[in-house]
Amino acid sequence: MARKSLIQREKKRLKLEQKYHLIRRSSKKEISKVPSLSDKWEIHGKLQSPPRNSAPTRLHRRCFSTGRPRANYRDFGLSGHILREMVHACLLPGATRSSW
Repeated sequence: MARKSLIQREKKRLKLEQKYHLIRRSSKKEISKVPSLSDKWEIHGKLQSPPRNSAPTRLHRRCFSTGRPRANYRDFGLSGHILREMVHACLLPGATRSSW
């Protein structure tokens, strides 16, 4: 189980990303439309003004049940060892068992 503080930090980052999403998208559209380089630099400065934690690249996918940040499967939202345990317990229909 991941520490509660790390999970809460991820939730805070997700809220920030959703809050500043439209500002980032509109700034990027403006940069592509403006022909002069000096105007692009000004818009780029505005793009850097939101907090760093509002960037979508700072978000991590976490396991739904344990909160583990690594070895996650996007289709299931689970980490590898939890997924394996669920397959062995026959909780995921259509998945085949394997051992490693």
